[in-house]
Amino acid sequence: MQQRLHAIRHRHLFRQLSPLSHGSTPWISVDGHKLLNLSSNNYLGFADHPHLKQAASAAIEQYGCGTGSSRLIAGSTFLHQQLEARLAAFKGHEQALLFTSGYQANVGIIAALAGPRDIILSDELNHASLIDGCRLSGAQSRTYAHCSLIALQQQLEECSTSGQRGLTFVVTDSVFSMDGDLAPLAEIAALCERYQAFLIVDEAHASGCLGPAGRGLVAQLPQSAHENILTISTLSKAFGSIGAFMSGTTLMKDFLINVARPFIFTTSLPPADLAASLAALDLLEEDPDLPGRLQQKAAFFRTSLQQLGFDTLASATHIIPLLIGDAERTMHMAAHLREEGLYAVAIRPPTVPMGASRLRFSLMASHTDEDLFFALDIIKKVGSQMGLV
Repeated sequence: MQQRLHAIRHRHLFRQLSPLSHGSTPWISVDGHKLLNLSSNNYLGFADHPHLKQAASAAIEQYGCGTGSSRLIAGSTFLHQQLEARLAAFKGHEQALLFTSGYQANVGIIAALAGPRDIILSDELNHASLIDGCRLSGAQSRTYAHCSLIALQQQLEECSTSGQRGLTFVVTDSVFSMDGDLAPLAEIAALCERYQAFLIVDEAHASGCLGPAGRGLVAQLPQSAHENILTISTLSKAFGSIGAFMSGTTLMKDFLINVARPFIFTTSLPPADLAASLAALDLLEEDPDLPGRLQQKAAFFRTSLQQLGFDTLASATHIIPLLIGDAERTMHMAAHLREEGLYAVAIRPPTVPMGASRLRFSLMASHTDEDLFFALDIIKKVGSQMGLV
């Protein structure tokens, strides 16, 4: 352990925990210093919303703090059923199934659906939990070049002519968590239909933020395409709580209840989190334009960074990377920004490829215009001092 940690420190990749006063609010306190927070995934500002806090508190008073069991033993409550019904309706699917975390959902669902006779085609920049799910499934897992329809079609063609006896799965994020760009879902779904492949889409960073009324990017696809698509979404980002859910057909839900090990062997989500997620759905349905306002803020911030001369890669969402490249230099910029009053975490390998270290800005609907101007002034100042612009 000491040797490995020494090597991590030498490559400027050492990580440590920093306690924050309120990690989900636009302004936070770190070591007594007030900082503008541009690193939270609390995209809609719901995590500290009074409506969610009141709902969670009321649920604790009525139901207690925990369920004490997995769903299949004694941990499936009316709150679970109510939230699953609301989430299925929100996504426009037959059913939804709750998981305790997004990581568990991705690992458990992929490992349940795919097996040693099958082939999984996975975008090379997919989230680590998707990658781990592919590995644990025992299927033959191949990556295709990021968002490349040509590369994906070539691999689908090879699968269709290889004589394999199993199934073919395509796995992709809809919004990529470190680049902020979008998968070409309509084209991917068309390829899957053409080659009879099953599509699994992680909508963790899209649900609540993109698509019609925040329903995600899969909701933009024709309803006829949904039968062979399973979506996985999280409740820990735009919805401001914790947990995850699958949305798809009744067959998919019944199968996962009986086969997905993280679902079967994990204590179910506690009442407070269920109630908070229900409250978040209320807020989003009452204000369906909120995701659009978030994207307007993101477009302004992203365009402003580009005009200053920074590289934001192919970002088209509320996740906006500022590419620097070298890990040590990225750490220095994050430290300088913090000294000036801006909290933006450096993202380094293995989260991103070697030579692609960056700052990852994530915007919240609760950021004000003054907040964004404040951040841009600091980024411009520090970037100029470091010779980045």
